[in-house]
Amino acid sequence: MKQGEKVDLWAIERECKGEGHVRVCGVDEAGAGPLAGAVYAAAVILPEHYDLPFLNDSKKLTEKRREMLFPLIKEQAIAWAVATASEQEIDEINILNARMLAMERAIQKLDPAADFALIDGNRSTGITIPNRTVVKGDSLSASIAAASILAKVSRDHYMMELAAQYPQYRFEKHKGYPTKLHYQLLREYGPCPVHRKTFLKKL
Repeated sequence: MKQGEKVDLWAIERECKGEGHVRVCGVDEAGAGPLAGAVYAAAVILPEHYDLPFLNDSKKLTEKRREMLFPLIKEQAIAWAVATASEQEIDEINILNARMLAMERAIQKLDPAADFALIDGNRSTGITIPNRTVVKGDSLSASIAAASILAKVSRDHYMMELAAQYPQYRFEKHKGYPTKLHYQLLREYGPCPVHRKTFLKKL
């Protein structure tokens, strides 16, 4: 692809449909890197030829735009689901496996069910339906991009709830990520029940 050329976000879905798959879902997760809270995943089946302005990888969108797209995707999708793996599960089975567990849970919650999944990244261990991994899929596939927005916004909302529960950690500022402020507050107050113990080895 030439520089400046627009990505066709439907190319991969069309290929899958051409192979005979009827309901293709995009799957992505949010919150693999933070020191606290659950990891979130979303799975989304979009209508064919769905055209939602500004649909893109959630990391490339402003918070305001993600919040605007969040209800539109949920209203207009054929099916969508959000699922999590808790901080306890992350500590028990490690973050890679917890990410896959959250993705699998999201896929299994879809109604109607998907018959094929496009998974963001290069790994699909534990995904029980036929699937294909797509590296940087949130920039290449419409349904993965939609899933990335649902996962990210859902997790951000959850971190705001945790901020109200544990105000001393200021989760509303850093969403649990390993920022200088977060480490400073951890040193001051020690970890709370939602911190991932296996992520705090630097402390």
